[in-house]
Amino acid sequence: MQAVSSTFSCDLKSAKNARYPHANGKRVSVRCSYRSESFSFPNGIGSSRADWQSSCAILSSKVASAENSSSITGSLADQVAAVNGNSNDSVNLSLVPSEPKNVKPGLIQPLTNTDLSPAPSHGSTLRVAYQGVPGAYSEAAAGKAYPKSEAIPCDQFDVAFQAVELWIADRAVLPVENSLGGSIHRNYDLLLRHRLHIVGEVQIPVHHCLLALPGVRPDQVRRVISHPQALAQTEGSLNRLTPKAAIEAFHDRAAAAEYIATNNLRDTAAVASARAAELYGLQILADGIQDDAGNVTRFLMLARDPIIPRTDRPFKTSIVFAAQEREGTSVLFKVLSAFAFRNISLTKIESRPHQNCPVRVVGDGGVGAGKQFEYTFYVDFEASMAEARAQNALSEVQEYTSFLRVLGSYPMDVTPWSTLPSEDA
Repeated sequence: MQAVSSTFSCDLKSAKNARYPHANGKRVSVRCSYRSESFSFPNGIGSSRADWQSSCAILSSKVASAENSSSITGSLADQVAAVNGNSNDSVNLSLVPSEPKNVKPGLIQPLTNTDLSPAPSHGSTLRVAYQGVPGAYSEAAAGKAYPKSEAIPCDQFDVAFQAVELWIADRAVLPVENSLGGSIHRNYDLLLRHRLHIVGEVQIPVHHCLLALPGVRPDQVRRVISHPQALAQTEGSLNRLTPKAAIEAFHDRAAAAEYIATNNLRDTAAVASARAAELYGLQILADGIQDDAGNVTRFLMLARDPIIPRTDRPFKTSIVFAAQEREGTSVLFKVLSAFAFRNISLTKIESRPHQNCPVRVVGDGGVGAGKQFEYTFYVDFEASMAEARAQNALSEVQEYTSFLRVLGSYPMDVTPWSTLPSEDA
């Protein structure tokens, strides 16, 4: 693909001053530079994106259950759709765009389900969807993953997936796990439901700040609002800084800061990022209030097409599979053996209840039988699909599974991170 570049510039000064009169307007410039290359590699996968897609699809072809294995026919694309749990007619693309009413001028409003109309014509600017509002940590992750792109806020995780599928955005950057809060199960479920591919990962240190309107002192705060995870991660600092304040959950960190600025709440503070303070004209009462300095969130970079795996840099591969009925959960031991035998390190194992078959009956003749959950397993391992050992491992794994899907083979994020606040966060 030919390299392209473009520049997008907008002046937020007049808009932000109108909405937040206490904020200082600043000019924001967003540029785009995106390049995609094809590479050839050994071991028989192919030298083009089409070959790589075909290999992934063939590897995922064992998706038929015992009830419908004989009825699955048609093209390879239909089989891939079945892997994702979608039929070709399960998505309605004829949504009508609607203009929001009574919306105050200001920052970009997040996309909602009603905004997902068929793809508009656009230029060469790379557009990256994220969940949240400007000032969210997801926006910082999108900026680190694609530094010169146009960020598109979305109000829900599912909307970000659909924005890429419907060509409203070119990429999505979404969180999957936090070093303290654990996995974000919603996005694991959406990875299986949608047809996007993982093309990269990025890790963002979480640096919380206590924000309030200008002139407000910590002893004047009677309420602190933020996302439940942020409140849990700053509990010790909040007890010390605002011992008399009530703690209330809010759906989003940056949205909590926006809520305070919009409603001029002088008795309320928010736990959010330093960038949220800049965007919404708030002051930072306390910086770095997270109780654990080693708090990091891992984000995945998603695209409509996979990238071609390489061997000249550290790669990670993500897969999802379900056990054959006769194997049960013992399949996990066999899968781990397939990787251990080839000296492949696993970095993540996540299990989720199998949505199409949540329980199974066990016991002799079904008399007095108990019920056990059927699980879908998500696994990340440190190897590229361009390596023979990874191909051989998945060939063996395929023998024990009712379906196997490669979510992506992508470069690992090996950049060092710091607990100090960054420009984006």
